[in-house]
This record gives sequence, structure tokens and C-alpha cells, in this order.
Amino acid sequence: MTATHVDDEVIDNTAIRAFTEEFGDLATAMPPVAIVIAALNEEGAIGPVVDTLPRTVAGLHTVTIVVSDGSVDSTGKEARAAGALVCDVPVNRGQGAALRLGYRLARHGGARYIVTTDADGQYNPAEIESLLAPILADQADFVTGSRKLGSEETKDPVRKLGVRVFALAISLLTGQRISDTTFGLRAMRAEVTAAVRLEQHQYQASELLIGVITHGYRVAERPATIHRRRVGKSKKGNNAFYAMRFAKVVVTTWWRERQRRMRGERGMRSAGRGSPAGPEPLADGAIANESGPGAAAPDRSGGSDASGPDPRSLKST
Repeated sequence: MTATHVDDEVIDNTAIRAFTEEFGDLATAMPPVAIVIAALNEEGAIGPVVDTLPRTVAGLHTVTIVVSDGSVDSTGKEARAAGALVCDVPVNRGQGAALRLGYRLARHGGARYIVTTDADGQYNPAEIESLLAPILADQADFVTGSRKLGSEETKDPVRKLGVRVFALAISLLTGQRISDTTFGLRAMRAEVTAAVRLEQHQYQASELLIGVITHGYRVAERPATIHRRRVGKSKKGNNAFYAMRFAKVVVTTWWRERQRRMRGERGMRSAGRGSPAGPEPLADGAIANESGPGAAAPDRSGGSDASGPDPRSLKST
């Protein structure tokens, strides 16, 4: 591992220990659905977002995990007061690193399904159930919302064009038709996040999506809505900078996954076993999304087990 990877592990492990010490059983015995949010200086926005998230989805209890990614305001305090389990990271690394840590907390806590949403209130929490439904019905392993199938309030023509261009590019590169590659409201089986290689500190949406597709997981889209940000400012930067960095992540991730797949196929052929199929374990040498071995076999059970504590009971009054 590079020095950067080592630093990431130290930061993550330290944050996980503090999180576990603070929340005890709630951190290690989570309900089936974990809603993960990466937040940076979202005071004034994060509290209302956590407040509006559902306590149950399709009969399953939920927990909200907020990873405060180096925030210097009251983001963590506000999220805790709203009922979230908050993991404070002392240094700002980026949304990708924060979500990767959130996925790890959810998996280690026993959550079977992970939903992501943003801290700025742009997504509709009522749409979470429609995204999770195909997974619970064993029709998909990863479901992303799509503004192209649903609706959006933004009037920015450059960003609209970017959504179309990157959707076309990733669709062509992976062979999976995708209409919206950057939508932040997503649902997935928890083990998916351990199986794919996640290295990006920022611009992580395409890395996750390409990784999920190339590992053979079933991907689906559902219509969803994106509203205008009403509090605070976007952390994405200007359109040109965002597009260049996002494009770089798309190309490098696709090439990395293509090489991984080719090595796997050569190894299988040399062993006389044919070509690999279906979801694969974490590649050797990848940044560890968690300590220990790669993903377990996908849980196809679905079900409506509503067991597990409801951490909203800790909400301040």
C-alpha cells in the first residue's frame, strides 16, 4: 500500500474506534437498512435532512450514519441532535473517502442494505423505498436514482449536458445502459461495497458504478427527483473542473477494472476452469474497505425483518 493508503487506514480505524466507543451497541447491532451521508460543513442543512429520513422502509428499521468529513462547524452536533449516528473525521478527505468509511461502519454494524443520500436536502426521502424495492425483491443488487427518468429543478445547461455525456460514456464502456451516473440517492446490498475497489477520495460515483457493473452485479435505475440546493453551497467546484476530474475517474476506473477482468479470465483459462462469472471478491492489493477478507456471498433473502434498535430513540428533545 502507498503512504496515502496507510494514512487512510489509520484515519478510518481511529474514527471507527471513536464511533464504536460513543455509540456502543447501536454501532455494532444496526437495523437492516443503513442510510449513509457524507457531510462537510452542512450546519443548517444536515439536521432537516436527517429529520425527514424514514425510520422504516418496506417494514425494515433504518439507521442514519453521518460521516462528518473534517467539518469545522456544528454539522456533527446538529446531526446527533436529529438522531443520527455521527462519525467525526478530523481531516477533510472528500466525499468518496467519507462514504467508503460510512459503508464500512454499516457493514461492521450488521446492516444488510445501504442507502446513500446527500447532506444538502436535494433528494426526496420518500423515494428511498422505490429504490430499495428491486433489491428486496431479488431483482437487483444495486439501484440508482435517475433524474433523466424522473425530474430535476436545475437550470444549468452545462450540468445537464454533462449528465448526458457521462451517461453515454459509461454505458458504452461497460455495456450497461445507464441514464444518470452521478445521482447521489442509491440503494445496494451491503456486501457490494466490500467487493468493489474504492480508492477515490472525491468524484466517487463513477468508480462505484463502474465497479459494481464490472463485477457482475445486477444494476437497475428508478425515476427520482433532484431539487435545487436551498442551504449552503455546492462542494463540487466549477463545471469545467468537475467535468475534467470526473472524466479522469471514469477512464482510470474503467481501465483498472478491464485489466482486473482480463487477469482473472487468463487465470481461469490457465486453470482450465473457463471464464469467471458473477460477483467477484475484493482484488488483491486494493484499498481495504474493511479489515479481513473480501465480500461474502450476496444475501438474496430480502425479507421484512424489522429487528434491530431504532437509534432515533436517542434524538434530543
